[in-house]
Amino acid sequence: MNDQIKQIAQRIRELREILDVDAADLAKQVNVSVAEYNQYENAETDIPIGVIYGVAAALNVDPTVLLTGDAPRMSDYTIVRQGRGVSVERYKGYKFSSLAFNYIGRQFDPMIVDLDPMEKPPELVVHGGQEFNYVLKGTVQLVIGSREFLLEAGDSAFFNPMTPHGQRAVGGPVKFLTIINE
Repeated sequence: MNDQIKQIAQRIRELREILDVDAADLAKQVNVSVAEYNQYENAETDIPIGVIYGVAAALNVDPTVLLTGDAPRMSDYTIVRQGRGVSVERYKGYKFSSLAFNYIGRQFDPMIVDLDPMEKPPELVVHGGQEFNYVLKGTVQLVIGSREFLLEAGDSAFFNPMTPHGQRAVGGPVKFLTIINE
């Protein structure tokens, strides 16, 4: 497992223990089995971004604390220069770059997602809130439930992420903006 996932898992465990929250209770709150939760907390498997956000909400911290170990500091505005967002590799072939990580109390998270082409269909995930995707470069296969859509540069989708969904690059690398409200 890569170092970043190990660090995130360690932060989750430490914070959960400091707050005296039982792992089984936290697993229930983020809607995963105890066994699955333990795999995340022990850095045995990648932690889906939706689980990170769910854990952050359950432990009443900003997701940035779990992702970076540092709390957001800005309350009126924040500027993120090109290429300087907090990068998170959540799944093989996916790279997320958070664009508002330093803003206190944000109600949604804009992120740039870079996808490498993959042969297999995308892994489907679920999380709370609402999600918006805007394709900046390339072609994305977006799966929402049993439906599949091909989105090209300039296309967008807004959907309920409680419906299992996933994205896959088609024909080459893809870059898209996603905004998630949890």
